[in-house]
Amino acid sequence: MSSRLSDQTVSITTPSATPASLGRPIAAALGAYVTWGLFPLYFAVLSMVPASEVLANRILWSLLLVGLIAMAGRHRAEIRSIIIRRRILGLLCLSALAIACNWLVYIHAAQSGHAVDGSLGYYINPLVSVVLGVVFLGERPRAAQIVAFLLALAGVVWIAAAGQGLPWIAIALALSFGAYGLLRKIAAVGALAGLLIETLVLAPLALIWLAVLWGRSEMAMPAADPVVVVLLVATGAVTAVPLLMFGFAAPRLPLGLLGFLQYVNPTCQLAVAVFLLGETVSDAHGVAFVLIWIALALYTGDAVLARRRSLR
Repeated sequence: MSSRLSDQTVSITTPSATPASLGRPIAAALGAYVTWGLFPLYFAVLSMVPASEVLANRILWSLLLVGLIAMAGRHRAEIRSIIIRRRILGLLCLSALAIACNWLVYIHAAQSGHAVDGSLGYYINPLVSVVLGVVFLGERPRAAQIVAFLLALAGVVWIAAAGQGLPWIAIALALSFGAYGLLRKIAAVGALAGLLIETLVLAPLALIWLAVLWGRSEMAMPAADPVVVVLLVATGAVTAVPLLMFGFAAPRLPLGLLGFLQYVNPTCQLAVAVFLLGETVSDAHGVAFVLIWIALALYTGDAVLARRRSLR
């Protein structure tokens, strides 16, 4: 589900790289973004399972897989240091709630025929992150960033003014993922260790909810088709694998290139929604997308120029 799932927030320090050395990191980044971009199709296939049950399974199977990877790797010291630092642990508890909200809304969007709104949310997200940085981190926005945000805001307002209502799915996804990125930036922990703590925090809630569904005889998994059961179990892998690919790519790619590649994710989401799930893009959404694409072009161009100036 960036930029950043959530899972996408890592500490980025870009070493010097030659074009020949960028092949594998670019492939890994594209693999992560394309995987995230295909999520609407994955969760649409699970439309017979309530979104809350899919979320609970995603949390628990992610915890199992990420836990195994963390224990097998060199993450134990980092995990212990997180647990004994109350401030960092508190931030990860908040980021866990933010990503859980993001995952739930995203699954609902894919299952209810609103994947187009989902892609809109992830197009808006980088601009929302700029605003959160200004409000909570005291960052000073550049003029191009302000104009880009206003263009994106105009796109959202256009949808509402056209009588289609406020695109709450897009707004919820952008805000929840933006908050997640902000919290993970402040916490400054590794992607894998952070996700392990987050899923560990969410696991009791997931188990309680599955127990409630079981008690009501509303739990889909035991009686579901074997393919559905496999897909539910695999939610752990589809969460962890793109995270690991992104974690490999992010420190090895120039920040401007990584920022440009992130738009592969919502672009794939939009293509899946229209060409595979049969959703339509209304006239109002079309205008909003154009405004947001212009905003993102302005935002990306400004980021590239700012980076070049800083390198000089």
